[in-house]
Amino acid sequence: MRITFTALLAFAAGVLLMLVLSHRAPLSPTTHPLAASATTAQADPAESGSSEEADDDKAGSDKPGDSTLDNWPAQGPTPEQVVYSQPRLLRETLAKLTPRVPGKPNLYLVSFAGDGGEDVFRNEAEYSATLFASRFGATVHPLVLANNPDTLEQHPLATWSNLESSLDALASVMKPDEDILMLYLTTHGGPDHSLLVDLDPLPLDQIGAPDLADILNKHHFKWKVVVVNACYSGGFVPNLRSAGTLVLTAARTDRSSFGCGSDSDITYFGRAWLVDALNRTPDFIDAFKQASGEISQWEKKDELTPSEPQIDIGNGIADQLALWRKNITPGPAVAFQPPHPAGHLKPAPAGHR
Repeated sequence: MRITFTALLAFAAGVLLMLVLSHRAPLSPTTHPLAASATTAQADPAESGSSEEADDDKAGSDKPGDSTLDNWPAQGPTPEQVVYSQPRLLRETLAKLTPRVPGKPNLYLVSFAGDGGEDVFRNEAEYSATLFASRFGATVHPLVLANNPDTLEQHPLATWSNLESSLDALASVMKPDEDILMLYLTTHGGPDHSLLVDLDPLPLDQIGAPDLADILNKHHFKWKVVVVNACYSGGFVPNLRSAGTLVLTAARTDRSSFGCGSDSDITYFGRAWLVDALNRTPDFIDAFKQASGEISQWEKKDELTPSEPQIDIGNGIADQLALWRKNITPGPAVAFQPPHPAGHLKPAPAGHR
């Protein structure tokens, strides 16, 4: 369950201040104007593996010089500054959303990249926003929340609080009985059906399947598309299943999904559903069927245990999505171009999530 962020804030600020002071470099012309940034040696990229393995590596490493600030950017805001900048950064991001197109269903996309330890999740969140805005036109309004050391001043963090605040803001501009909320979550997943929300050294709340359902149920979004791209993500279906909701997951409740890791630019599911299928069809359900077949072929070729992506179609959502598609003219395919390519345009076979 959630640990209330505000209750931890005073303690966390003190811990962060000690960490920052112990790693702070002298002021220089290239240092962030508000404070000297933390300077530490860059940690080696995380090995591909499950979320449990990744967590064990973070918690149990005993290499000399290891620190929770090892992956923090040498130049830029300090952890404390990032925390306190979130309300302003989220307001600025929401203010950039394009106006609602009247007289037809609009789609509001929130892309959530939960784990800041691998670029693959940030890549997917940013690409989904670019794809939907460029290919599906003015009725799409994308918003990116991302945990990544390179985007601290570009995107609001992917946190429980920012997700709730984003949905609060969208609820005030959406036409609740007509518009569609789409939530695309990409991160590591655990066998307890929880999503990894992580950006060391910040103390971020994790999001489980009941938590995500509670967050969504606080708002009157009649029409929803929820995509959970993580290991064991099929475990989110029972909590999210409802009339008017389409749920897509990258794996069944007891299976891993594949394609994360420092040697990959995009996950299997992200590649198959976003890059390949949605560049062929604007129909999310047909795209899922195409993506599932493609993923199955990749897994068979790589001799991997099938992830078996899951779909649940609530009453009415297919018709509402068809009405949305009726009012758009899909544009040309959108190329996937990650900002820092790892060298694999297709997902790497190693690394489950």
